[in-house]
Amino acid sequence: MTSKGHAMAPGDITPIQQMVSSCSGAILTSLLVTPLDVVKIRLQAQHSPFLKGRCFVYCNGLMDHLCVCENGSSKVWYKAHGHFNGTLDAFVKIVRHEGIKSLWSGLPPTLVMAVPATVIYFTCYEQLHVALKVRLGEHADKAPLFAGAIARVGSVTVISPLELIRTKLQFQKQSYRELSACIRSAVEANGWRSLWRGWGPTLLRDVPFSAMYWYNYEQGKAWMCDRYNTTEPTFAITFLSGAASGSMASIATLPFDVVKTRRQVELGELQALNLASCKTSSTLSVMSKIVAEKGISGLFAGFLPRLIKVAPACAIMISTYEFGKAFFHKQNQETRLVRLQPGNS
Repeated sequence: MTSKGHAMAPGDITPIQQMVSSCSGAILTSLLVTPLDVVKIRLQAQHSPFLKGRCFVYCNGLMDHLCVCENGSSKVWYKAHGHFNGTLDAFVKIVRHEGIKSLWSGLPPTLVMAVPATVIYFTCYEQLHVALKVRLGEHADKAPLFAGAIARVGSVTVISPLELIRTKLQFQKQSYRELSACIRSAVEANGWRSLWRGWGPTLLRDVPFSAMYWYNYEQGKAWMCDRYNTTEPTFAITFLSGAASGSMASIATLPFDVVKTRRQVELGELQALNLASCKTSSTLSVMSKIVAEKGISGLFAGFLPRLIKVAPACAIMISTYEFGKAFFHKQNQETRLVRLQPGNS
């Protein structure tokens, strides 16, 4: 069945325009979603104060980043100031006592990694989706499944060592000018493969998430376009499809997210103690330990916070991205029509 949701021809926008669209979506998503995670971390710090050298995971709506706790001071954004009586109270008190900019604390350094990762991921997905639709023929509806998985493998492989190095620089309180020395010391101590530590658990969570997300998104978008008899998906259609598909994928991959977060923190704390050469627990052993401690339900810990974070992030990112693509599509069509007019050839 031909879907009305795919009226935009694949070649109508260039890879550069795809990159600009995904970059715009990435920045907007970070600006809108980061305050939720900042408040979550502050509430977490209130109940279980972070000790020096301990790690926590910070998310800017695009990807997870490991942060290390430093000596307490009034300038350290993740230290609780006063007492918060819930999420809304935390928002109000942070803005009132620390200024509205505090809701985006920790964001700038993480964008250096998150925005390029998102641009690589979305652009690769688009190119692979187009190529696979042609190759798969009558099974073209499965193209998003494979394109999403392959694109995620590519972006994780490129970004994993960079994120590991960023974390290492933070632990050792080094500047980016000392980047080459940091990479050299890591390679000399543990070999090139050490730069991809944590790559496996990240793939276990992100690849199934990506495959399910894109497949459900494209199917949902096409279904809604057919239902509302439109040839082009509206902002509302892409927003709702993104939120629904993101929710389903996040629930299905939650156990891997729990394991990945625990291993990420474990690896970070070994680095903080200069024990990076020590062997970290395997994915299976971490899963077994969680089940032994808390039962099967332990693998689904943080279900609601993850859903609240992932659903809006996916919705904002994909709807902004599709809006950007539609904008460039219209611009390119108008440029083409002008060129075709007599006297402009």
